[in-house]
Amino acid sequence: MPKAEGRHPEKALSALKVKHLKEPGRYTDGNGLYLVVDPSGAKRWLLRVTIQGKRSDIGLGSAGLVSLVEAREKAFEYRKQARAGGDPLAAKREAKKIYPTFKKAAETVHQEHKAAWKNAKHADQWINTLKQYAFPLVGELRIDRIDTPEILKILSPIWLAKPETARRVRQRLKNVFDWAKASGYRVGDNPVDGVTRGLPKQVDRDEHHAALPFAEVPAFVKAMKATTSNLISKLAFELLILTATRTSEILLAEKDEFDLQAEFWTIPAERMKAKRIHRVPLSARAVEIVKEAIDYSGEGKYLFPGRSEKSPLSNTVFLQMLKRMELSVTAHGFRSSFRDWASETTAFPSELAEMALAHTIENKVEAAYRRGDLLEKRRELMAAWSSFLM
Repeated sequence: MPKAEGRHPEKALSALKVKHLKEPGRYTDGNGLYLVVDPSGAKRWLLRVTIQGKRSDIGLGSAGLVSLVEAREKAFEYRKQARAGGDPLAAKREAKKIYPTFKKAAETVHQEHKAAWKNAKHADQWINTLKQYAFPLVGELRIDRIDTPEILKILSPIWLAKPETARRVRQRLKNVFDWAKASGYRVGDNPVDGVTRGLPKQVDRDEHHAALPFAEVPAFVKAMKATTSNLISKLAFELLILTATRTSEILLAEKDEFDLQAEFWTIPAERMKAKRIHRVPLSARAVEIVKEAIDYSGEGKYLFPGRSEKSPLSNTVFLQMLKRMELSVTAHGFRSSFRDWASETTAFPSELAEMALAHTIENKVEAAYRRGDLLEKRRELMAAWSSFLM
């Protein structure tokens, strides 16, 4: 193999020499830059440099595509990076890395999670909301080049007009960017985090139904059970939270409405806001509460009697308990906490959570889907909610 003349040559090669060299070997230009002639006759540039104490070789491209001058410029830049303690090899690999677009990333996340979702309709809704609201704005942008301002543009038009949809889109965007970070396509914070600071307060919920953030509800339940309030009031409040029912539905609950063997509670139509019978699946903890309340409540018909066995608890009992705990939320607000938890942390279909809340659905397609009450599917949802609270 031919060897370069001298110990430390500098700019030993010329454009003419590079053109005419035919014999296989490695020819030095100086400062670690070499022209390599392969047995096939192909010519390529190679830089030998010490990177963070380790000698490394960096390919600079074909001599047919990269001129001598360009090779020297590249070599100089890489040596400069190495002397500053950088890693030009890592930088080169990063430059070659193929970053997915947001559209590709979202489709990948959808496919990876699709098998785990039990409901095909939910899987379709997951990707369709992103197709409708995110793809037109950021679908073709690289996943690493999207930041909070772009997220704001996606959510702003629907944040007040379609609050529930907007919250779902926000959570699905967050899932995509979490995947991108875990896959090495992003560094730093998730751009969805904190985006609500740039959005107006949503007004789809009544102000008098102020709710705790769902993440704080388990601690609330624990603190509420430790208060000095009477046992029957605490049992009633815990059952209200566990079942995501309305205050009046709990306070007027009668013992014979509960089937503890089948583990569900049937609320008659006349006590329901929508005037339809509502069956509530009972988690294991809910069954425990009902049994304890029956043992404690005496001979009257009400599960949670007030001062007399013949009358239910006062409709202000929960408000008074919350005041003593110095919390500016309402008992009804725990239904919102449950709804946000189901939407933001679980893969259960949104229709299932709406059914758990006994909401009337105006959309005819969804109403047809909800012809049955999906008791067993809702049982899984309420068991998960109970586990979260415990």
